[in-house]
Amino acid sequence: MRRFCSALIIVLVISLNLFAQQPTQTIRGIVIDNSSNTPLPDVNVVLPNTNFGTITDSLGTFILKKVTVGRYNIQFSMMGYEPFVVKEMQVSSGKEVFLNISMKECVNTLAEVVVKPRVNKEQPLNTTASVSAKMLSVEEAKRYAGGYDDPARLVSSFAGVSSNVSNNAIVVRGNSPQSLQWKMEGVEIPNPNHFADLSTFGGGAITALSSQLLANSDFFLGAMPAEYNNALSGVFDIFMRNGNNQKAEHTFQLGLLGIDVSSEGPFKKGGKSSYLFNYRYSTLALLEPILPENAGGTTYQDLSFKLNFPTKKAGTFSFWGIGLIDGSDAIAKTKPTDWIYDSDKETLEVKQYMAATGMNHKIILTNKQYLKSSLATTINGMNYSTERINNDSELVPKNKINNKNYSFVLSSFLNTKFNARHTNKTGFVVTGMKYDLLFQNAFPMSSPLQIIADENGFSTLMSAYSNSTLNISNKFTMNMGVNGQFFTLNEHYTIEPRVGIKYQFTPTQAISFAYGLHSRLERLNYYFTKNSTYGNELINKNLDFTKSHHLVLGYDLSLSEWIHFKIETYFQHLFNVPVIADSSFSMINQQNDWFFNEKLQNTGTGNNYGVDITFEKYLSEGYYYMITGSVFNSKYQGGDNIWRDTRYNRNFAFNFLIGKEWQMGNNKQNVFGLNARICYQGGDHYSPINAAASISSKDAIFDETRAFSKQFSPAFISHLTASYKINKKRSTHEIALKIINATNYKEFTGFQYNHQTQNIDERREALMFPNLSYKIEF
Repeated sequence: MRRFCSALIIVLVISLNLFAQQPTQTIRGIVIDNSSNTPLPDVNVVLPNTNFGTITDSLGTFILKKVTVGRYNIQFSMMGYEPFVVKEMQVSSGKEVFLNISMKECVNTLAEVVVKPRVNKEQPLNTTASVSAKMLSVEEAKRYAGGYDDPARLVSSFAGVSSNVSNNAIVVRGNSPQSLQWKMEGVEIPNPNHFADLSTFGGGAITALSSQLLANSDFFLGAMPAEYNNALSGVFDIFMRNGNNQKAEHTFQLGLLGIDVSSEGPFKKGGKSSYLFNYRYSTLALLEPILPENAGGTTYQDLSFKLNFPTKKAGTFSFWGIGLIDGSDAIAKTKPTDWIYDSDKETLEVKQYMAATGMNHKIILTNKQYLKSSLATTINGMNYSTERINNDSELVPKNKINNKNYSFVLSSFLNTKFNARHTNKTGFVVTGMKYDLLFQNAFPMSSPLQIIADENGFSTLMSAYSNSTLNISNKFTMNMGVNGQFFTLNEHYTIEPRVGIKYQFTPTQAISFAYGLHSRLERLNYYFTKNSTYGNELINKNLDFTKSHHLVLGYDLSLSEWIHFKIETYFQHLFNVPVIADSSFSMINQQNDWFFNEKLQNTGTGNNYGVDITFEKYLSEGYYYMITGSVFNSKYQGGDNIWRDTRYNRNFAFNFLIGKEWQMGNNKQNVFGLNARICYQGGDHYSPINAAASISSKDAIFDETRAFSKQFSPAFISHLTASYKINKKRSTHEIALKIINATNYKEFTGFQYNHQTQNIDERREALMFPNLSYKIEF
């Protein structure tokens, strides 16, 4: 590790002393109508306070050549359309900048009303979203401290979201992380995180989504538009960018976590098709001295790609994919004197994999209508086995998982812009689910493995939706729609109305409101649970959708060109939640129990309500900051009909992000950046330990009559990022140090019985992740 750091410092010193001319770069892009997706010609494209400007051609494309490296705002304007501004756009010498711009047609003429320019950071990409939606920019994912180039960790800085250090599980407004839906290129995909669902369902260690491939994406925190199905708390709607179709560009990164390689370019010179791929291999061996025991043997790798093929008359075809492979193990200690916890005498082996690939097709049918369709398949699986040393010093099976899930997805929607006032989007999604499940557990310990679930079959989830966007005026917009779902396994269905309203009552102020009914299936293995008490019956096959009503009221205020304030208050009522009869158990609190085999019924409820506040200064004059705060309450009612705190009722979460950039070098072409994030959030709730029962059974036994009545102390966590970017004539070099948990906060990892003290220990670990890296773009 010392040699690695020295090598990076030498590269930095050499680069600092090399003479460099003022480097430049090209800015290209396309401008389209945000409702019909048709190209817009004759749009004025200007970089304010510079001599750069142009207009779009008949295909809506534009190009600005020899733009000096640096940060710029770029303005788009056209008669009859709302002006649009892209802020904080960074131009570097290593890669061209390509922008996809969507402009909204005015309902009234500009003479009748003053229209404030739409700022890219203030609006989600999905124009049917009225509230609780935020656009996640690639530039933010690379810049914000604590993001770690991981979009899942980055969104934890948003108001209404909280997370952890040891995993990137996303808790949205008090909901369980598994209530969130992940989408890629319009298709629902399995959890795209490395070591997914091990410590927390819905989370993992780090995402397989590389920032090298991502385009700007949307994150929804509730009351989603009608097109989204099978999501309870929110949706992470992720898109990949297209590769450069004019010239080849490459990126190589070497760091303490491993290597990252990406490449993009045209398939042939002068063509319009392009490729883009990224491969990453990581090992934690270099960080083993500061990681928990056995973590140094952990490895992971992932591959992502996108191929784009525009045609003259048949529309645009794109092929995309993402895949990951993970491996980890732990070896049992052979000496009984070394056995402090049960995990010390256990051998664990885990292999996980996930992949999703698909073909998208988009065709402009008329200047008012386009059709977009997708055909995709996904797979995720896990081979998991644990063996424990028994009293005879023999390894005996403790549990075993052999889990394979396949999905085959067909989706299509027709988007029609009837006029400037009315646009409709109608479509369907059919998801075929093939499963091969085997879950076995030994209970009591050292007994033969018992089957929890053993099933091989095929089921289908069908969904259809329609949404109309009504622009009553330039100030008033309404979205109305409905979504329906049907699950063939047990023939349950749901009809879900959605409505959203936004009123821009002054050029700088807007209020918004949205309501939506939403639902989500449970994990497939729970539908096939078996329990010897009930013979071979599938005790949970008839589980219904878990459902929730969302109500959100928001207020937006632009205090200046650079400062934005937003506040949202919300109420979410969950119902049809699976619970155990006459018990405090609720699926709302389910964290990571793969071997759950109790009979469930859809009689549980829950309430989440609170206030989210964001105060943000965009990057200008070399610095930015963002303050977010959430105050909320999360309650549930189990099978015993008693209202309690949920596991994820952290009550509050506050974040402060700040960053500063300094222009350096002979021609001010280089950039030194410092970014920091401070997080202060409430602790999870937990059930108190039943000391007598725990000591008797030599295991952590909880007092479920007082479920989640205790709460851990608040957590104070900080993250830091320092980087130096060097722009050469045809390449960009970057040295970066990114640290997660710089203050070394000790995070709770679980209760375990201590065989030496014969007590229950509250185990905590201080996980600090530093990543020193070197990256070159050329």
